[in-house]
Amino acid sequence: MKSKAAGKAAVLALVMTGATLARAEEAAPEHQLGYNVALASEYRYRGLSQTRFDPALQGGADYTHTPSGFYAGTWLSTVKWTKDLGGDGNVEVDLYAGKRGTLSGIPGGAVTYDVGALYYWYPSNDLHPNANTFELYGQVGVGPAYLKYSHATTNLFGTPDSKQSGYLDLGANVPVAEGLVLNLHAGRQRVKNNGALSYTDYKIGLTKDVGFASVALAWVKADTESYLSPQGRNLGKSAAVLTVSKTF
Repeated sequence: MKSKAAGKAAVLALVMTGATLARAEEAAPEHQLGYNVALASEYRYRGLSQTRFDPALQGGADYTHTPSGFYAGTWLSTVKWTKDLGGDGNVEVDLYAGKRGTLSGIPGGAVTYDVGALYYWYPSNDLHPNANTFELYGQVGVGPAYLKYSHATTNLFGTPDSKQSGYLDLGANVPVAEGLVLNLHAGRQRVKNNGALSYTDYKIGLTKDVGFASVALAWVKADTESYLSPQGRNLGKSAAVLTVSKTF
């Protein structure tokens, strides 16, 4: 279970503020390759702690073909939930590809889109059903706001009989000052044939460019008590999450 897309949108909004806007408008190279690393006080995905409230080490790489808008990449994070459910493994590997751009025929190109596929791979997780999950997603954006829907074609993160589950994500990354972005998010996870596991999650945070890195502080919460740690702690309880990240 990962959390890249919203984080990357926040970083993009950060880059597009202030004096960097002029540089961003310059012609980008045809082929772009980027890398990212992060240290988080815990890994939250769709409001739920993936690391049992412990810190997470994360990183990834992305390729973009600028003229077409095609992109592909991978992202990794440490996790604990697969072992907590009786399986094995302590790493999540995300593999994704898609296409982004602006919708034609709209004055000013004000509406953006992003469509693609994402595979969540948990090596040697040994869960039954398997924790590995495949989702298709589509997103539209206007200004700093976006609406995204993700649809699972497999069982959702090892939940039995949960194919065709869906997640709706509404959010915005709003520049409020030079180098400072307000991050807002609300999401609804629908777990097919497992209504008791469906829930809504929220996030309010700030991302700040401090020069050598980006620092994000967010309040997160999921309104469910159906996901518990082995110690009986609610994995969706309210928490403040601090993340320090660097892109190259």
